Amino acid sequence: MSERPWGFWWTQVRATMRLELKRTLFSRRGIWVYFLAVMPVVIFAGNSLYRMKTGKPGDIGEDTHTFAAIFQLFYLRLAIFFGCVGIFMNLFRGEVLDKSLHYYFLAPVRRTVLLAGKFVSGLVAAILIFETSMVLQFFSLYWYFDSGTRQEYFFHGHGLAHLAAYIGVTLLACLGYGSVFLAAGVMFRNPLLPTAAVLIWEAINPILPSVLQHISVIFYLKSLCPVMIAGDISLDKGNPLGFIAMNPSPASAVTAVLGLLALAIVAVAFSGRLLRHMEIDYGSD
Repeated sequence: MSERPWGFWWTQVRATMRLELKRTLFSRRGIWVYFLAVMPVVIFAGNSLYRMKTGKPGDIGEDTHTFAAIFQLFYLRLAIFFGCVGIFMNLFRGEVLDKSLHYYFLAPVRRTVLLAGKFVSGLVAAILIFETSMVLQFFSLYWYFDSGTRQEYFFHGHGLAHLAAYIGVTLLACLGYGSVFLAAGVMFRNPLLPTAAVLIWEAINPILPSVLQHISVIFYLKSLCPVMIAGDISLDKGNPLGFIAMNPSPASAVTAVLGLLALAIVAVAFSGRLLRHMEIDYGSD
């Protein structure tokens, strides 16, 4: 039997994407993902409203470091991390729980094509949710400054450059964590064990040997952040967050981007290999 044309496979990928994107964005099972994404927006907007109401002055330099700290310590490590757990682990795990995966497997579509459609739909959903949140966070943080100060920061300072960098880091975080948890969702029946294992591995990354540090997502993401926070959060000051803020030898931008792309390619390829041999057993779930 001759190979099917790439155009036909791409049509199947798009059809799967349309179906899965609606399911991912509007699933009740994923409401808590929106909650994680909205939390920082509420915090920054609340801070701006408070300062506008009280007339309390602010400092752009201090706010820039505050945003960097919350972005790296909460948004990357918790919000996007667990958001990708909820989105990508449910791409196949959710179908098993709903006892509907066999419908896909009975359809005349290659399993690798099915995987591609589901992964891209999850990636698009994650990017829409977390990029929107990140942009809203960034602008709500500086909302209380007067228009002249904002224009000076955005167009003559580092504002737009920082915004572009955070957009890129958020996209790569969704890609990196998404591919890891896609593979975990195909490989494991219980999502708690792989989630806990990856969370611990990412947390202890700063104290691992240099070679092992490169086998993680957070190492590359921190290397791409425009503002380093390790100098502001120190263990010497008795702050326990200094441990996870450390990044003793950051990777270059090219190495970080290529490293995350390579991780995603390997994880998705590995998921495809597992899926080709996957057998459905609803009774054990």
